Amino acid sequence: MAKYDETSIKILEGLEAVRKRPGMYIGSTDKRGMHHLVWEIVDNAIDEVINGYGDYIKILMHKDGSITIADNGRGVPIGMHASGKSTPEVIYTILHAGGKFEEAGYKVSGGLHGVGASVVNALSSKMEVTIYREGKISQIKFKDGGVVESPLKEIGKSKNTGTIVTFWPDYSIFKNCNFSFTTISERMQESAFLLSNVTIEVIDEEDNLSAKYHYENGINSFVEYINEDKTALHKVINYSGTKSNIEVDIALQYTDSYNEQIMSFVNNVKTGDGGSHEVGFKTGITKAFNDYAKANGILKGKDSNLDGSDVREGLTAVISVKIPEDLLQFEGQTKGKLGTPEARSVVESITYDNLRFFLEENKETALTILEKAQKSKVAREAARKAREAARKGNTKGSKERILSEKLAKATGKDYVRNELFLVEGDSAGGSAKSNRNRETQAILPLRGKVLNCEKASTHDIESNAELKQIEYAIGAGLGADFDPKDSNYGKVIIMTDADVDGSHIQILLITFFYRFMRPLIENGMLYIATPPLYSIEVGNKPKEYIATDEELEERKKTIKGNYKVQRFKGLGEMNADELYDTTMNPENRRLLRVNLTDAALAEKRIHVLMGDKVEPRKEWINENVDFTLEDDFR
Repeated sequence: MAKYDETSIKILEGLEAVRKRPGMYIGSTDKRGMHHLVWEIVDNAIDEVINGYGDYIKILMHKDGSITIADNGRGVPIGMHASGKSTPEVIYTILHAGGKFEEAGYKVSGGLHGVGASVVNALSSKMEVTIYREGKISQIKFKDGGVVESPLKEIGKSKNTGTIVTFWPDYSIFKNCNFSFTTISERMQESAFLLSNVTIEVIDEEDNLSAKYHYENGINSFVEYINEDKTALHKVINYSGTKSNIEVDIALQYTDSYNEQIMSFVNNVKTGDGGSHEVGFKTGITKAFNDYAKANGILKGKDSNLDGSDVREGLTAVISVKIPEDLLQFEGQTKGKLGTPEARSVVESITYDNLRFFLEENKETALTILEKAQKSKVAREAARKAREAARKGNTKGSKERILSEKLAKATGKDYVRNELFLVEGDSAGGSAKSNRNRETQAILPLRGKVLNCEKASTHDIESNAELKQIEYAIGAGLGADFDPKDSNYGKVIIMTDADVDGSHIQILLITFFYRFMRPLIENGMLYIATPPLYSIEVGNKPKEYIATDEELEERKKTIKGNYKVQRFKGLGEMNADELYDTTMNPENRRLLRVNLTDAALAEKRIHVLMGDKVEPRKEWINENVDFTLEDDFR
């Protein structure tokens, strides 16, 4: 066993700033930030697995709002630290005190005992740590964001090893939040895919839910899971290698879809914002296919190379790299993007060498993928020519001509403040146009339901009048060419009726943005307007607006005397003043921001719900939708 004891833990600085500015350490104080506390403790458990010291992790969601993460690793060191405090007290109360700072502690690590653990303690009302190590069971308790309530003491004997952490998030910081079984179990499933020798169990005591994950085939199973509802063009390709002490493991598979799905991980931490390893993979795979195509006469001498987006059309890939501590560079505490420059050249080299060999040995698969890439190239170039012609205004599809009839532009030049409302129907669009903030708010009415973009290409979008209007109004490109920095609007707001058709239009539009303008979602620029469901008039008092059925019932309980309730079935039932005051006025409105928190799940959900296979959609709806609910409004 590598040396890992009290001398492995180094103190760098104190903990005072965490409660004052929690967003600096966990990203936010909403539900996502609260779950980040779980990931910090889980990552410590996973570090033990990665380094060969454990194979089981259990997560218990308790009825009182607390959560327990248990592992069978080595157990946190329990000796006295050189600082004069017990080592667990140092780990859970001192920021940047952890095993990562000594080479003997961990070879590779994502969590790093102490770095995130102390932040979790700082943002918890209570924390209990129970340690199985050296034949003893030891425990230390904290309260009020890291104050020692009960110092480390022995509470029993055991031959087992491991660490059990239970914490109660400080709900004065994480207001209106609770742990999600779905969010946690999905994240744990990802970890189980990445570590084929681990078993992870998640239990929700409140709702009596449980899940257990174990996968022998690792990331191959991960790719198959993502693609299980799609038509694959070949079996999963898997390759691995090690260079400059960086371990690379990649699995990939092409499907008949038009979309790419790349998920990357560093030391089992998801890098949702990509980084140098993703850049290396994309460069390597593009070069491998282009060189193969040239060497085998598929691309002739004068032919231009396949673009990266052509090569990645329909690709699903999982990239897992393990980087030693002396090379590891994340951008930001939340570890969303890898900055290690060496990772780019290592992943590119391993990808290129392995794919070139695979393509030479598997000609039929190579030709199938290249045929798809060439079709993408033709469609991309046709779409680019159409956009260039429209920008020059010398065709019937002129950009100005397309937008002139329908778009009511915002006059302001501060694009960050500007908002584009995509409004269902000409009637509601007319009301929105007549009573808006003309400086910051633009209105684009939509006629009927837009194209389902789940299996559409960029050429299909360019041929669709409604979607072309949206593309040109936003002005930031499409597909691989889309750049959110070029957007004419800081917010794009979908505004539809509160009925089944309105919900369908929302889903169709979200599918379009997810497939062809995904950075719009990733940068938090896509919103859904929530017009009120009811207005209520009590006596001679001004009309009130109620957003939900629950709010209406609560309001009724407070009313004495007569009142009148109106149920809005659509935006067209409101006059222009009402529509602006309730749904468009920043001082009164409620907007839902569309977030992308789990890329693999989002990919599966959109494909199941919007794809052309009926049975998977029918099965999902039957399992997840309660058809017994009725609208009890009279």
